[in-house]
Amino acid sequence: MISGERLLAGLEGRAREKLPPAVFDYLVLGAGESVSAAEAVEAWTALRFHPHVLRDVTDPDPSVTVLGHRLDVPWGIAPTTLQRAVHPDGELAMARATAAAGSLMVVSSNAGTPFADIGATGVHWWLQAYLPSDRTLAQPMLARAVEAGARAVVLTVDTPVVATRYAAGQSVWDTVDPALVRVNFDPGHDDQPGAEKALDLGPHDIGWLAETTGLPVVVKGVLRPDDARRCVQAGAAAVWVSNHGGRQLDRVVATADALPGVRAAVGEAAQVYVDGGLRDGHDLLAALALGADAVFLGRLPLFALVDGGAGVAAMHAELLLQTREALRLAGCGSASDARGLTRAPGANAL
Repeated sequence: MISGERLLAGLEGRAREKLPPAVFDYLVLGAGESVSAAEAVEAWTALRFHPHVLRDVTDPDPSVTVLGHRLDVPWGIAPTTLQRAVHPDGELAMARATAAAGSLMVVSSNAGTPFADIGATGVHWWLQAYLPSDRTLAQPMLARAVEAGARAVVLTVDTPVVATRYAAGQSVWDTVDPALVRVNFDPGHDDQPGAEKALDLGPHDIGWLAETTGLPVVVKGVLRPDDARRCVQAGAAAVWVSNHGGRQLDRVVATADALPGVRAAVGEAAQVYVDGGLRDGHDLLAALALGADAVFLGRLPLFALVDGGAGVAAMHAELLLQTREALRLAGCGSASDARGLTRAPGANAL
C-alpha cells in the first residue's frame, strides 16, 4: 500500500504493476488515438487560482449537497464496469469504502455485483443506465435498481455506439470471465431484438425514465451549453459534464473547458457535475471554482481498488486531506466558497 502525500500520484503505477495487462489497458485506454484521454489531466493543471485572504479557514467544510442529499465530501464515484476484474470484491469494496467516507457511488448498469448486495452496504447510490432501442427491455433492470435503493438514474447520452479503441495487446473481453459483468440483466437480455443501444435518444427519454422509476434523472455526457439547456427543459435534475473519459469521440473538448459554459447555460435551474482527469485536491478545487456542484471520479478509484476496500478508503482519506488544505490556502471556508476562484482559459461559449 502506498502511503503519505504521494498516494494518489502513485495509484496508476501501482495498478499497472498489479493488474493483468489487458485489464489495465482497458482502464486507461481512450478512443481513437487517445487525444482527449491524454489531455484531460493537463486541462485541470493548466488552471490558475485567485485565492481569497483574510477569511476564517479554521475548519473548512468540504461537504456538498446533491439532489437534496448531503455528502461529507465534494466528490462521488463515477460508474465504471469490470470492478470485479480489478479486485474480487469489486463493487462491494468500492461501496463500503465510499459509504464510510460519506460519499456517493454511481453504479454501472454493467456492474458485476447484484444491486441488492450493493444497496445492502448502506452506500448512497445512483444507477447509471444506457437505454436500448426497445425501451421496455430496460424496465426489469431499472426495477431491480429501484427496489435495491437507488436514489437517482444517470442516463448516459454520449454512447450511441462504442467507439473504436486500439488495444496494444489482447482484448480484455477475451480474458475476463463474462460472469463479472451485467449480472443485473435477465438471462438472454442481449440476444433479444431491440437490446442494442438506442440510436434515437431524445429529450423525451428523460421524462420516460423519471416516470418509469419515480427517481430524479441526471444526464451524463453533456459538453455543450445548448444541450444542457435542452436537458433541463426536458426535466433533468442535473447535467453531468463528461466526455466519457475520452473513450467515445476522440478530440472532444476537455471537461475543464466545457464546464463553465454549461454552468452558465444552466444557471441555478439544475445542478451541474463534472468528471474527467481529476486526480487530486487541487483539481477538485478547480472544478468547484468553475461551477461544479460536485465532482465524480472514474479512473482514480479504479486504480485504488487494486488494493480492495482498504485502497479505496485510503484514496478517500488522502483526497479529503488535500481538499481541505486546498480550501484553506484558497481562503475558502466551504466548498461553495470556491466558486469563481478561476476560469478556464479559452472556455467554449457556444
